[in-house]
Amino acid sequence: MPKFFTEDIARQRGILRGGDVKHLTRVLRLGPGDVVTLCDGAGFDYDCQIETVEEGQVVCTVLEKRPCPAEPDLDLTVYMALPKQDKMQLVVQKCVELGCREIVPVTSEWCVSRPDPKSLQNKIERWQKIAWEAAKQCGRGVLPTVSPCLPFAQAVEELAKKDLPLFFYEKGGRPIGELLAQAQAAGPVRSCGLLVGSEGGLTPEEVALAEGHGVGIASLGPRILRCETAPLAAAAVVMYLTGNL
Repeated sequence: MPKFFTEDIARQRGILRGGDVKHLTRVLRLGPGDVVTLCDGAGFDYDCQIETVEEGQVVCTVLEKRPCPAEPDLDLTVYMALPKQDKMQLVVQKCVELGCREIVPVTSEWCVSRPDPKSLQNKIERWQKIAWEAAKQCGRGVLPTVSPCLPFAQAVEELAKKDLPLFFYEKGGRPIGELLAQAQAAGPVRSCGLLVGSEGGLTPEEVALAEGHGVGIASLGPRILRCETAPLAAAAVVMYLTGNL
């Protein structure tokens, strides 16, 4: 069943506007009487029947409201040190497909990519569009966010507030399952943050800073993964271990 995100939905009625109207009417060739799924972006899906197709909007009647089955119960955030070229696009797209709710670009000491503020803002807007498109494609129940870029120290402070804060380091660490079990022993794990370095890795001082904030140093195995591969592998493992994959 076709699925669209909209903020304009209540108990009995949902309205679809913007570019999705053209896609629904001209590409999918749907009209009055057809059934579609609307999502409020807050984790709920609505089975709806199209009532009217007007200029610039489609009005639907809500048949049923239910939690989105594709939305994980783990609030996962990926903190990604800025990689070179277009690698961040891949990271954003695939992390959203795997269930990530937020991607935070980070500037670390050895980042090669250092766009000026205007270029960075343009990149963030493009990454946000990619995130939304990926969320629609894979049937997510929320629209994940690409947040403003943070300096490394501030990213670590935010990361440390998660129930399961993990930092991936090419020089080794503890298995993810072991760190998850340790966190679960202290209470429910409802949020998780994953911090990954760029191509140049992280400085010893940055590693020490993360450890000093209580962030668990995690391992992804004996092979050194590319910076764009590491967050995808880490997100997949965490989602699997928490029953969300």
